[in-house]
Order: sequence, then structure tokens, then C-alpha cells
Amino acid sequence: MNVFELNNAIKQVQEKDIDPDTLADTLESLKLPRNEKLDNVATWIEENQMKLNWLKEKRKQLSEVETSIKNQTKRLQEFLTKAIDDSGQKEIQTENHILKPRNYKDSVIVEATKDLPIDYIVCSEVVKPNKKLIYKDLKKGKSIRGAHLKSNRKTVIK
Repeated sequence: MNVFELNNAIKQVQEKDIDPDTLADTLESLKLPRNEKLDNVATWIEENQMKLNWLKEKRKQLSEVETSIKNQTKRLQEFLTKAIDDSGQKEIQTENHILKPRNYKDSVIVEATKDLPIDYIVCSEVVKPNKKLIYKDLKKGKSIRGAHLKSNRKTVIK
């Protein structure tokens, strides 16, 4: 096997996600001195680490952009709904959209789980509030220390 064929064989192995036995057999079949083969494998591992680090950083950047866009959309939605509510109209039609605020299910806000009465705590591996029960009782008008409902009003854009 000449150098070009060896490089081509290594490249083909690098591009495939193959099982450990096949990988080991393929690497063993390469006609290279042991130290050269081990050096190439070590270089390959380093390249993979660099790619993984790059992907991790890219994922972090994309996650930050996603969070930023979600927050911006939420603020824009709040602005839009407030503007329509302040106009006193139930629906506004613009050149490109029909904007109609509507009420969604209220959100349960728990300030501190430790402040909730024991009836509203779910014990599994993690102690957490039973938001379904809290929601049901708050909707009935019951006062629960440590929790309240927050209205969830948004505008539908058609």
C-alpha cells in the first residue's frame, strides 16, 4: 500500500461511525509501523477532541441565541397584547394580520416550595409542588401561602 492509499483508507475509516471491532480490525490491517499507526490514532483523537470542543461552544452560542429570541418574542407578545387591550378593541386588523388577544390557562407561580402547605407537595425523588392541585384550588378561590396564579394572555396572529 502506498502513502496515498493509506491516507485514503484512514480517511474512509474516520468518516464512518463503525463498531469497535470493525474499527480495530481496520486499523490493524493498515500496513504501517506500530508507532506510526499509534501516532496517527492519537492525532485522530486530538482532532475529534477539537471538533467536540468546537461543537460544544457552538451549541452554547446557539442556545444563547435561542434564549434571546424566545425572550424577545415574549416581550413583543406582551407589548402587542397590551397595545390591543389598551385600545379597547377585541380584534385589530392590520394590512397583513388579524390580531386577537385571548386568554390562556393561568400559570401557577410558586415563590418557594418550602412555604407551601404539605398538601401541595409531591414527594418522589425530588420534592416539588403539585401544580395541578394548586391550580385547581386557586381557581376555586382558595388562598395558598407561597403560590398564586398569573394570567396568561397572548395575542393570536393570523
